[in-house]
Amino acid sequence: MSRVCQVTGAEVAFGRNVSHSHRRTNRRFDVNIQKKRYWAPSLGRHVTLRLSARGIKTVDVRGIDAVVADIRARGGRL
Repeated sequence: MSRVCQVTGAEVAFGRNVSHSHRRTNRRFDVNIQKKRYWAPSLGRHVTLRLSARGIKTVDVRGIDAVVADIRARGGRL
């Protein structure tokens, strides 16, 4: 499964490690993805989402119902 946040859309980024001698090697910046289970009153059931740390904060601010509505409007699965 891909490491993509269902709320913010954050995904893996790529870059370079640069050593002291300035040799460059490839690296990846992984997203801090967590599985989080919420009770969605509008659906009347629990919803499990794959969220980044920023996505969890977004759900805390906006509320789970607003976030679920956005995900469904984009055609995402819950």
